[in-house]
Amino acid sequence: MTVQTQSATFNNKELLQKTAFSILFSISFAHLLNDLIQAIIPSIYPILKENYQLSFTQIGFITFAFQLTASIFQPFVGYYTDKHPKPFSQIYGMLFSLAGIISISFADNFYWIVISVMFIGTGSAIFHPESARISNMASGGKRGLAQSIFQVGGNFGTALAPLLVALIVVPTSQKYILWFVIAAFLGLGILTKIAYWYRDHLELRNYSKGISQDNNLSKKKVNFAIGILLTVIFSKFFYSASLSSYYTFFLIDKFNLSIQNAQYHMFIYLIAYAVGTILGGPLGDKFGRKYIIWFSVFGAFPFALLLPYVNLFWTDVLMIIIGIIISSAFPAIIVYAQELLPKKIGMVSGLFYGYAFGMGALGSACLGILADHTSIQYVYTICSYLPLIGIICYFLPNLKTKKILV
Repeated sequence: MTVQTQSATFNNKELLQKTAFSILFSISFAHLLNDLIQAIIPSIYPILKENYQLSFTQIGFITFAFQLTASIFQPFVGYYTDKHPKPFSQIYGMLFSLAGIISISFADNFYWIVISVMFIGTGSAIFHPESARISNMASGGKRGLAQSIFQVGGNFGTALAPLLVALIVVPTSQKYILWFVIAAFLGLGILTKIAYWYRDHLELRNYSKGISQDNNLSKKKVNFAIGILLTVIFSKFFYSASLSSYYTFFLIDKFNLSIQNAQYHMFIYLIAYAVGTILGGPLGDKFGRKYIIWFSVFGAFPFALLLPYVNLFWTDVLMIIIGIIISSAFPAIIVYAQELLPKKIGMVSGLFYGYAFGMGALGSACLGILADHTSIQYVYTICSYLPLIGIICYFLPNLKTKKILV
């Protein structure tokens, strides 16, 4: 190897280890736009329920169709792109979401609504695995921070949706959902810029052979840890489904709020959720991801228990606390899982995002049926015990990864 080649290889490795904040914030903003489009779906549930006389079971099935579509493809997308990276695939995902927005703006029956949300779910399934890989590549080793930056964009998008729906759609009509095509076109522009960086970065990585991570765990311990994480995700996202899909109905039923006022209270919770996501990744980098995951899920338990029994003011207070605590886990969970399987980042990211969406889908469907047969307040009483499952995080192994130049 010549001195010039050695110098180029060193410079490339140095570039690969540098945190690319411009890309991290760009992919975070693209995540904001993607999840803004996703979160339109639960935000318009009260409108759809009123316009088309839908039951809670049908509302749950709409969420199930969307989240199942979003979840079932993600591990396969990640597995394929681990072997064959596709820098421009996210653009195709945003095109699916664009089609879903246009379709749901004109949907006038239950089945048309289901097909529309499946388009948006497919777009999400394509977006997330490659986006998680990009944030990992741009992290420069600060994986928790990078994952928090990436995920907080999605959280802010989810938080903005009910607010924008309350301001734009609720006072007018369903067709005003078409305004959200602006978000899709903006997303297409940003993702195109990111795609070119991704393509060039892949060439640098191939030239220098990059940097890999390894851990000292046996295959049995890795599988055991993944099983615990998947159980924790079940607890977290089943409970989160009660908040994301039915919280506005809970407020309307318990406190006699209007749809618009309930959306504003939903916005408070979603902003708190975004704040927790910002904190979760860096805290995991500093104190260890195991402890952040454990605190995040199990720590929400006492506040979740109180939620069904307090007045509106304390409901907002508890939702802020619950949102901050429970959301801090997911950045740590994703990075922890990536460190368990460092050579399968796309597949494991797709698996965990997909499983999270799937648990949200199953939770929404089951809780919708339960709400129809009992009451929405009974649903919240039962769900308040779910964070208790987080105690099993005690058995997660502590990871110590080492870098290997190859």
